[in-house]
Order: sequence, then C-alpha cells, then structure tokens
Amino acid sequence: MTKAKGRGLTRVPIIGQLRSYNRSWLRGDVIAGVTVAALIVPKNLGYAGIAGVPLQNGLYAAAAGAILYAIFGTSRQISMGPSSGLAAVAASAVLAASITGEQDVASFVAGITLASGILFLLLAVFRMGWIAQFLSRAVVTGFLFGAAIDVVIGELPKLTGTETTGSNPIQELWSWFGTLDDAHGTTVLVGVISLVVVFGLRAIAPRVPGALVLVVGGLLAAALFDLGAKGVALVGDVPRGLPSLQVPDLQLLWDHAGTVALAAVALVMIGFSQTAGDARTFAARHRYQIDINQESVAQSLANIGSGLFQGMPVSTSLSASSLNDRSGAKTGLASLTSGVTVLLTLLFLAPLFSNLPKAVLGALIIEAVVMGMMDFPEMRRLFRVKKVDFWIAIVALLGTLVFGVLAGVIIGIGLSLAWLVAVATHPEMPTLGRERGTQVFREVDTFPGDEILPGVAVVRFDGGLFFATADALEDHLREVIQANPELTGIVIDCGGINFIDSQGAAKMADVVTLCRDAGVNIRLTRLKPAPRVVLERDGVIEMVGADHIHGNIHRAVEAEQADAERGREGSSSGGNAGD
Repeated sequence: MTKAKGRGLTRVPIIGQLRSYNRSWLRGDVIAGVTVAALIVPKNLGYAGIAGVPLQNGLYAAAAGAILYAIFGTSRQISMGPSSGLAAVAASAVLAASITGEQDVASFVAGITLASGILFLLLAVFRMGWIAQFLSRAVVTGFLFGAAIDVVIGELPKLTGTETTGSNPIQELWSWFGTLDDAHGTTVLVGVISLVVVFGLRAIAPRVPGALVLVVGGLLAAALFDLGAKGVALVGDVPRGLPSLQVPDLQLLWDHAGTVALAAVALVMIGFSQTAGDARTFAARHRYQIDINQESVAQSLANIGSGLFQGMPVSTSLSASSLNDRSGAKTGLASLTSGVTVLLTLLFLAPLFSNLPKAVLGALIIEAVVMGMMDFPEMRRLFRVKKVDFWIAIVALLGTLVFGVLAGVIIGIGLSLAWLVAVATHPEMPTLGRERGTQVFREVDTFPGDEILPGVAVVRFDGGLFFATADALEDHLREVIQANPELTGIVIDCGGINFIDSQGAAKMADVVTLCRDAGVNIRLTRLKPAPRVVLERDGVIEMVGADHIHGNIHRAVEAEQADAERGREGSSSGGNAGD
C-alpha cells in the first residue's frame, strides 16, 4: 500500500509538495504567481499573433500550461506556456498546410498542439526522451534565429499599415519595401514609438515588464487619441470568458497528416530540450530532485490540455521561470496562481484587449522574437569556439529563411545527424610524442617540440571501435607503416576506447595481421576491462600476446625499444659469426 501511494505521489508531484508545504512559503508563491501572470498575459497575446490564432487562444494556452504543469511537473520554479519559437513552428505549419479562416487556423493549431502532447506521452512511456538530443544546440540556435527573422519580416506590415506578398521571407521583405510609399503615417508613428518603448525599457530598466507597459500604453493611447478612427488597425474582438473543452477538427488534421506529424516532431524536439535543461538548472540551484521522465509526462499533459481547450503549443518560458524564481516561488503553487490569474483576466479583462493597435502587437512580437530567439552571444561563441558549429547554425538559419520554418527543422535534424555520423565515423587518432626528460606522452600537433622516438610510433585512438570506425583504424595504421620504412613497432594507446563491437574486434585482428606482414610489432596499452573482454573472446589478445599488453605508454615503449635492441644485437652477432 505504501509503495502504491509513493507511485501516486510521483505521478502527481504537487500532492507531495503540498503535504510538506511550509506556510511561510505562501506569500512568495502568490506574489511570484501574480507577477509572472503580469508578464505572460501581454506576451502571450503576441505569441498568439505569431501563430495566427485569436488572441484569447494564447491566454487559454497560458492558463492550461501553467495549471497542468504545476500539478504534474517536478520543477518548482518552471513557468509553462506558449513561446515565440513554438508559435513560429505552429505558424509555419499553418502556412505549409495552406489553412485559411480564423476558426480553421485555431482548430489546426490546437490539433498540432494535441498531437505534440500525445508524442510527448509516448516518449515518456517508452523512456525515449534521448531522441531530443539529436537536434544539436548549434542547429537549434540557427533554426530559431532564422525563424525569428521570418517572424520579424512577417510583422513589419503591421508597423506600416500595408500588405505584402511572397512565398518566403526574402520575397515578403522585398514586397514590404515596395509598399513603403503607401505606409499609413499614424500607424508608422505608433509602431516606431512602440518599438522604442519596448526595446528602450529592456535596455535601461530590464526589470520593468516592458510588454505590460507597452500593452497598457497602447490601450490608453488608442482610447485617448481615438486611433481606430484615425485609420490605425486594431486587433478586434477579444471575447470575455473561459475556454470550453473542444476536440480539434479531426478531418482537418487527417487531411494534412504529414504536416501535423512534422510539426509535432518539431515542437517536441524544441520543447523537450528547453524544459529538461531549465528543470535541471532550477533543481540544482535549489537542491531538490527532478524526474526527467515525469517532466515529459507533465509537458505532454500541458500540451494535451492546451490542445483540448483551443490553445497553442506550450513549453518552458525561461524569462517567466526566472522571474518566478526571483519573485520567491518555492512550489508549484506559484504556477497554479499564475494560471488562475490568467483565467481571471479572461473572465474580467479580455475585452479591453480588443482596442489594442495592431502596430503595438507587432512591436510586442518583434521584441519577443528578437530577444527570445536571436541568440547573438551564442552565435559569437560558436564562431569563437568551433567554426564548424557556427557554419552549421548558419546553414540552419538560411534553410529556415529560404524553405520555411518546418523545412528548417528537417534541415536541422539532417544537419545534426550528418554531423553526428561524421564525428562518429572519423575518430581522432593523434600521434603522440614524449615530453623531453619525462615519461609523459602528448599529442605532437599540440606539442611539436616533444621527442619522436625512432622506430616506434605511438598512436591514440579516441572513440568507440565499432563497425563505423573500424576501417578508419586500419587505414590510419597502414598510412603510418608506409610513411615510416624504419618502423619496428606501433603502440596503440587504447585509453580512449570505451566500447568495441564484434566488427571492431575483427578489425583489430586484421590490424595485428597487417603489422606482422609489415614486420612491425604491435602493442596495446591502457586497455579498459570491457573492451579487453571482447578482444579476449575473439582471440585477439592471444594474437597480440599477453606480454604485448601494457598498463601505460611508457612501459610499452620501453618494451618495444628493448625488443628492437635485442633484435639488432642478434643481427650483429649473426653477422659476425658468418664472417
């Protein structure tokens, strides 16, 4: 019975948090929840605008995500809700499926949200969260950067009161430049002021909720100056009330099943990596345990709930989660408070947003994607640390711009897998030299002044020796032998080999034969127990000889030099006897 209760608490973590709740935490949880709600309400209006769904649907998603994650998530500081990246994926799916009409778009976005939630659940059940690791950080950085540029270009017409055409962002931008002569002056003024306000506050007062200030200011300006009557476009009717349970149009989803599947995969890949990383960060900071598998369950239920209540995709919001943490959140009660506050906003304040100028909404969206998706520091870091990763990010960025966000995800996954295969099948095999006056062996490329021992080549193999890398070892050693006619021995440093499969063992036997045919001794050093067992089973250790297996490189080199010296002495003695 006790075990069953324990499993129940694990599946519904909020119960355990409330049972051990300290009343002194209540003030911090409530303040944090209300503070985060003040941040996410205006931002989620913008995210709904990105996805192309009615503004209230962004609030539906925010409430569902916050409440369901609070109940089923194991992180006590995470704030779950829509994000700019997920909204961009949803918008791209709508575009790819050529969905039009507000109701159809809303139903389709809710459908892909529901599909992503089901996919999250499958990953949790089969414990396959590792799949999300196949999208490298460089690819995600480039993809999000490209998606942000796409979104910014799409919002420019709202700032000028014009219409654009084009099948990709480049064409849309060119079209927008062509419409500037027809720009609406008052709309441009509202858009420019909005951009200055939201970016200016971030620069000079980053702790001030710029999105909230901008929305409130925009609503006041619309009322005071009657902007609607002056030709400034307003967002239109935002109804009061709570969302109702509604299954998305299944026929619509079936008609575009390929796009739905691709979008769901993209949402899971991006959403899981964000949530898992943030959950670990807050758990380490506050010294409690999280359950990554349960995090998948929580994100699944948050997306399923959002999809069934006419919402949009949800994931971790790092800015909201950080604010939640700074404001004193100690348990999931803070996230519950945020969700309830959003519901109260829908009940009492939603119609106020009807008079929000579209130019203000456009500025809000642009700020959200520029600051949330264009990671300039990470791009600089990639360029400085590993230029290959930087160029992978650039390819992902350009692919997203030219072919669209969904295609960018496919390109990104392809790039990640190609890079993984390239790295896995081309292990490093540096030549080692001896630091003069020591027994230390180091890479010659890094330390060119180290001593290269005559007649002995020391090679380190870095990586698993398996079907994809085995040929590389044989090819490299053949090159070493051919490049050194005076070579008498090769020492393979196996310290970097942590795995050998049957093909790798067979290839090691081929290497032994190759060396013997060339008249070169082969010695293995620093061979780990697990790989050694595989080599023993395949008879390779017997082929090499137990006396040719050494604990470190220095001993192997000494043994080889001693063998070579005995060989020379034997040759010299034999020659004298013949004379």
